Amino acid sequence: MIPLIVLVIILAVIAFYFVGIYNSLVSLRNLYQNAYTQIDIQLKRRYDLIPNLVEAAKGYLAHERATLEAVIKARNTAVDASKAAAAAPGSAAAMAGLAQAEGSLAGVLSKLVAVVESYPDLKADATIRDLMEELTSTENKISFARQAYNDAVTVYNTRREQFPDNIVSSTFDFKTAALLEAVEKAEERQAPKVSFS
Repeated sequence: MIPLIVLVIILAVIAFYFVGIYNSLVSLRNLYQNAYTQIDIQLKRRYDLIPNLVEAAKGYLAHERATLEAVIKARNTAVDASKAAAAAPGSAAAMAGLAQAEGSLAGVLSKLVAVVESYPDLKADATIRDLMEELTSTENKISFARQAYNDAVTVYNTRREQFPDNIVSSTFDFKTAALLEAVEKAEERQAPKVSFS
């Protein structure tokens, strides 16, 4: 009778240990999904600011219509990619699509900022100045939220790959979560060439 009781206790301890691992993986998955939600909130804030900025700049930049249209088109593409990513945070395809769309949006926004900078009247406009400050602040918040998300994904992925957690993660189909990386142009990764001759 005593060996049976000992065996039941050992099995119960092992079962509780694996239940603890499962619950821990669920908590980590929820943590990175919540971290993505914070990115999504900031992205929506930026997506709402962009049409206001374009509308305020329209009066000054009638001849820069192509730039304004490119900004709106890139914004709309990014909104769609953001919705896909929000539906499946951690999905490699969704994160890659969002990173690509955000990279394109950042490119056309930098062109718009350069245009705004080249027009003193536009640069001095209080509405434009306020919108630019809001946009800059939002960009910083997006960067912080992206870092928090990537940290949470890294902890989750590390935990699901460690032994014995990998047994539970493969048994219950805890999938690898993808990082959200900023898309960089190839020339940004190359070291600048300096010549003193």
